[in-house]
Amino acid sequence: MANTTSAKKAVRKIAARTAVNKNRRSRVRTFVRKVEEAIAAGDKTAAENAFKAAQPELMRAAGKGVIHKNTASRKVSRLANRVKQISA
Repeated sequence: MANTTSAKKAVRKIAARTAVNKNRRSRVRTFVRKVEEAIAAGDKTAAENAFKAAQPELMRAAGKGVIHKNTASRKVSRLANRVKQISA
């Protein structure tokens, strides 16, 4: 257990930051899942709309440091390719 005042404050800050990051990561997963479900259903318009919502969410998470910038770019790229391949 933390003994000093500064260590106790650090523990509180880490807990708060962890909660925020967990929420952001969960949001990203939800948006990505919606895109994947639309792709699986073969609904091109729904997939495109879900992708347009998911892309800024992924990049925002990368900007906040929740996920790495390259990870976000890779996920966006792969989702875009999968959405594009749906037969119109």
